[in-house]
Amino acid sequence: MAEVLVYVDHVDGAVRKPTLELLTLARRVGEPVAVALGAGAEATAAVLAEHGAVKVLTADAPEFTDYLVVPKVDALQAAYDAVSPAAVLVPSSAEGKEIAARLAVRIGSGIITDAIDLEAGDEGPVATQAAFAASFTTKSRVSKGTPVITVKPNSAPVEAAPAAGAVEALAVTFGALATGTKVVSRTPRESTGRPELTEAAIVVSGGRGVNGAENFHLIEDLADSLGAAVGASRAAVDAGWYPHTNQVGQTGKSVSPQLYIATGISGAIQHRAGMQTSKTIVAINKDAEAPIFDLVDYGVVGDLFEVVPQLTGEIKARKG
Repeated sequence: MAEVLVYVDHVDGAVRKPTLELLTLARRVGEPVAVALGAGAEATAAVLAEHGAVKVLTADAPEFTDYLVVPKVDALQAAYDAVSPAAVLVPSSAEGKEIAARLAVRIGSGIITDAIDLEAGDEGPVATQAAFAASFTTKSRVSKGTPVITVKPNSAPVEAAPAAGAVEALAVTFGALATGTKVVSRTPRESTGRPELTEAAIVVSGGRGVNGAENFHLIEDLADSLGAAVGASRAAVDAGWYPHTNQVGQTGKSVSPQLYIATGISGAIQHRAGMQTSKTIVAINKDAEAPIFDLVDYGVVGDLFEVVPQLTGEIKARKG
């Protein structure tokens, strides 16, 4: 069976969930070979093997930390040259898509971004994408070269599938461009204790109907009761009620959780583009004619200032 390269997104050896989802998808089209780079790369091997990686290629060098994405592209290209894979899968983060695009240019291949599913085809992997604000889905495949595909988080289940996970050192030669842009400082993001927005299984978002930054605690309380991430519409972000890093929408982040709860959000196309692939959508809005209700699985017509506290209280009561 052909091998499939999977780029590993990890933090000091802690593998992030989207990578485990990629391993599930990779097993549908071949044998996963994981590529882990940077500090803690070798520490990823056990969990990667548990989820189906037949081999783990690792490399560590100061360049991966001190410079931007080019050193990682150099390493992924080295892995590509060593393996000759049937496909290369990369998480659909901002960095992941840049790495994938640069790799595709280098190896002369086509690229598919933001896939939400992957299946084997007679002429190579077939990717499913959401189009036109997720109003349609399309199936496509790369017709030239080795497919480079980025996959949105929460697109596949995380499934245990123990494999050998043999660790091999990856020899990487950095090109002249690798040190072109140096990272001079880093500021750690302040932790809220909540899941990362794009990876969360549940997201609770607030919009214009929240009516002020001082009321966003209602959204946060509901999210915390569910172990969810907090999102915001563009209207709420533009008004300064919540940070731009939490914006869901066409000009913000795209999410695809198992459950998405929209509170006080009308459902403009800009917002729908970022959350329409959610598996189950619930809306709370006092306007029965709001466009969001055309999209939802469950809708509550009511004042969020009454509904949300009651919902939060009921969830907490049921959790004991």
